[in-house]
Amino acid sequence: MGPVKKILDNLSGLHYRQEYLCLSKGSYTDPLHVYFVINDRIIKDITNLHLFTGYNPLIFAFPSLPGIEWPELIQLIFSHSILQANEVFSKKDALAVVKLKLLKKQPAGNTVIFYFEGTSGTHRFVSRFHQFFNSMNNRLFNKKAGNVFLHDNLYKQVQIAYAIPRNISLISISHSGLFNLFPTDLHGQIDDQHYIISLRIGGKACEQVEAAGQVLISKVDPGMYKNVYALGKNHMQPLKAKEHFPFGQQVSGKLKWPLPEQAVSYKELVLLDSFTYAIHKLFLFKIINQHEIQPGKATLAHIHNSYASWRYKNKLPGNYLLR
Repeated sequence: MGPVKKILDNLSGLHYRQEYLCLSKGSYTDPLHVYFVINDRIIKDITNLHLFTGYNPLIFAFPSLPGIEWPELIQLIFSHSILQANEVFSKKDALAVVKLKLLKKQPAGNTVIFYFEGTSGTHRFVSRFHQFFNSMNNRLFNKKAGNVFLHDNLYKQVQIAYAIPRNISLISISHSGLFNLFPTDLHGQIDDQHYIISLRIGGKACEQVEAAGQVLISKVDPGMYKNVYALGKNHMQPLKAKEHFPFGQQVSGKLKWPLPEQAVSYKELVLLDSFTYAIHKLFLFKIINQHEIQPGKATLAHIHNSYASWRYKNKLPGNYLLR
């Protein structure tokens, strides 16, 4: 580590060395809440009603909700306060704020999916002083080959998005007797029948999903965290024989594909639709089968260091799994 990098790291206000901190979702307490607001008035708690599906730009996906109209421009606040619908929030309630604009409406059976693109974000995870040095660190040292550079405000938007624990699941692909297995955290179930997965265009994983037209996605035990991160390289790897991957003995119900070791639950998905935006390809799937292998078992997720540092300073537990 060079002297400039070391100085900027020391002035970052960040408590942990790693940018993304793995955790067991089952042991994570006192989480942030995400509220949809219009004119500073709470419309709905959408903590569990949104999906994080893109980071360059920031993309959130929302299902159509009874009695809720999604305007062209929306604002989300991230808060530890319990706020009720129609309540007017004060600035002290908002630890972070993200503003978004409507990107796309996508029909999905009897519902509509609304995709919004981030336009700006502000947070108080670390002080403005520390944020200045974080921005400088980002500009100087995150422009690397193969790395997607996030400009200053986009970097803040992404830090905010990862203040909510995001499940890291494993995607299995099988095609012509060969396999791939790779992690994703840009995904989720949007309603009872549909699932969204976002992958970076240009990657072999994205091409393999398109070619196969079906995937198996598994939540895994938090103890798999080091193996799961190590599988990240498979986004750019060709299909290989089954023996190259940490598959267990169990197979899925319909596709009969091997399940990853320590899988907690899985869903089998068939591709319905997709669209490309910026560096992301967003796939919409129909859920054809799902199974809880270990009901109630904790699953692997991660959050950003910026919010984790705020939790540390405010004596909120983390139980992080440091790699």
